[in-house]
Amino acid sequence: MAGKPVRPVNAIDQTRRMLSLVTYLKERPGARVEDVARAFGISEDELVSDLDVLPMCGTSFRGGDLLDIDTDGERIWWHNPDDVAEPLRIAADEATALLVAARAVATLPGLRESDRQALLRATAKVETASGEAAGASARLSVTFEAEGGVFADVDRAISERRRLWIRYYSPARDEVTEREIDPIRLVSVGHTYVEAWCRRSEARRTFRLDRVAEIKILDEPSAPPEVELRDLSEGLVQPAAEDPEVVVEVGPGGRWVAEYYPHDSADELTDGGLRITLRTPDPASLRRLALRLGRDGRIVSPPELADSARQAAREALAAYDGVEVQESHGTRVVQERQGDRQEQGL
Repeated sequence: MAGKPVRPVNAIDQTRRMLSLVTYLKERPGARVEDVARAFGISEDELVSDLDVLPMCGTSFRGGDLLDIDTDGERIWWHNPDDVAEPLRIAADEATALLVAARAVATLPGLRESDRQALLRATAKVETASGEAAGASARLSVTFEAEGGVFADVDRAISERRRLWIRYYSPARDEVTEREIDPIRLVSVGHTYVEAWCRRSEARRTFRLDRVAEIKILDEPSAPPEVELRDLSEGLVQPAAEDPEVVVEVGPGGRWVAEYYPHDSADELTDGGLRITLRTPDPASLRRLALRLGRDGRIVSPPELADSARQAAREALAAYDGVEVQESHGTRVVQERQGDRQEQGL
């Protein structure tokens, strides 16, 4: 809902809400979307997002008895509540997978102790009910990569409303920076990100978890400004109308840019290429795109960005041993210090 203040949400709170939602909907067939959203204190968009996930859940890892829930935008219908309500019976391999996953999650750093203890109690009950399968699961273990620890710290910071300090790698600038951020929410769009208020840039920023080199939970309280949560259904990158405009011309080999970058227009060129107009809050990040395109594209405007991209290309070429880069009347010439290969017929 427009203008609604940000409410910190984490994965565990969302899971609790969705479990309660299952019971709520079972008792209220044809419930109105607006009434359910109001009952759970969330926006209608958040509720619809939960409803998109619920049909992928069920009482078996193999599927076949998933929740058959849908909505027409006004009401919510659950078509198979009686089937799903049958007592849960899991096979040995399902019990093994469940126990291994539960033990792995319980070891995550940053997990709230109350949640860890609740998970361990539930694991013990599953072990008792699983019999021999529990013994097999004890011989298996899972180790999370670094992103798992970062996720746990971010999740904990959101729950406890505390600020984070991070060392973050930005591939657009090829540099690592230190930042203090007030986390707002975790989102998953291909990769997992934390949307946060960055104290360094004094703006809302999105950070990919696998690019966080180091993270610390600070004692300072997290106090992001009240901002409207973005709808990410159309993708993570959604340029704003006030973002700077950049024009890129690409040849036939660079037409893929129009598929991967949100843009305002893509006009055909006579050589089979495209003249692409796009917007970005960080035009400097497109220098790497220009280097990647090479002869298949160039930045046309703004002029300062085009000059910056040309300079980056010259420096990249000059970094190779034995290569000298000159520019004359807008034409770039690369020469070998050992001699001109063209004169030698190579």
